[in-house]
Amino acid sequence: MFDTHVNLHGDVFADDLDEVLDRARTAGVRRFLAICDRFDNFESVCAIASAHEDIWCSVGVHPHHTKDFPDITVLDLTVAAARPEVVAIGETGLDFHYGYSPQDAQVESLRKHIEAARQTSLPLILHTREADDMMGDVLEDEFGKGAFQPLLHCYTGGARLAQRGLALGAYVSVSGILSFKSASAVRDVIADVPMDRIILETDCPFLAPMPMRGRRNEPAYLVHVAEALASLKGLAVDEVKRVTDENARRLFAKVDA
Repeated sequence: MFDTHVNLHGDVFADDLDEVLDRARTAGVRRFLAICDRFDNFESVCAIASAHEDIWCSVGVHPHHTKDFPDITVLDLTVAAARPEVVAIGETGLDFHYGYSPQDAQVESLRKHIEAARQTSLPLILHTREADDMMGDVLEDEFGKGAFQPLLHCYTGGARLAQRGLALGAYVSVSGILSFKSASAVRDVIADVPMDRIILETDCPFLAPMPMRGRRNEPAYLVHVAEALASLKGLAVDEVKRVTDENARRLFAKVDA
């Protein structure tokens, strides 16, 4: 399995990162993507990837933090992305729920990340919350300027954005949310996403899946995300693991380059 979205830097795993990774490998996770959410965290995220043969990373600024990096440039992102450990641009996107950064600043930052993804041919990891229409509009507008590869990460949006993204060739990643009893709307959307466009993630240390909900999430729990998707799609768990791993390796092609 390939855990395509883990937050390993910072204090949460500082004391037991090696044990966390060992448990994940024992559970069958063979590849990890460590996510960069602030540009000033990039060096620490990249250092984790550099220290482990089975970990890669991204470079980007989460929409919550765009106010802190108004001067980031496309060149900043593309230069960082040239490192061998970097296999994706992001996490970027739009989050209009909390309002931690102004909406116009989020859109401007998103467009810079899109251009970096376009120039590097790396997939673009997208976070969307309460911004489905704007996200769809920006993606379609930018796609008209030149193709890029979107990934709708930890998808909890509506059916319309999912279908707009799929029309642009997007992949969709599912997390432990898929297993939550309250997430019937998410399951309805993912039910209509073709299996060849779905990948798995934990988004640890958040969103631990059932039956681990309430605990600190970690990559070893990815198997429970696979089980939730298998139940939804009526497939064997091993088949879900195989297909989603193939999808992830196709999306993050630099991993095998």
